[in-house]
Amino acid sequence: MSNPILIDTNVLLYAHDGNDPTRQTQALEVLQHLEVTASGRLSVQCLAEFFNVATRKLTPPLPTKQAVEQIERLSHAYPVLDLTTAVVLEAGRGVRDHQLAYYDAQLWAMAKLNQISVVFSEDFRSGSTLEGVRFVNPFASDFDLEHWV
Repeated sequence: MSNPILIDTNVLLYAHDGNDPTRQTQALEVLQHLEVTASGRLSVQCLAEFFNVATRKLTPPLPTKQAVEQIERLSHAYPVLDLTTAVVLEAGRGVRDHQLAYYDAQLWAMAKLNQISVVFSEDFRSGSTLEGVRFVNPFASDFDLEHWV
């Protein structure tokens, strides 16, 4: 097993977004790699965000039945980390001390408190590190999936 990597919602969404075939292909490759290597981790927050955005904002939206099936599949493919009071408090500190948007801070706190040193997300400056958590954009032109084997 490789070192654990926390997967942000945008990776899950691009895997279902046929409007951006390049990112869709990349997201599917990343998710498959993280599943095969048993290194992917999800936050319950990301599953909730996935359902909300996929059924309301994707064009066309994912049917509710299919969104639920995807969440079931994802929760079997990757360990899902629960939201706790400690994560919420740490996220609040991330907002206060690092000026993060709250839900970005919650993702950072989830990684930090679960000793996950890498988050795959396009929502942070790629390559930046915050208190031991490194953010990597899997859609960046210089991203190399083989590096994460």
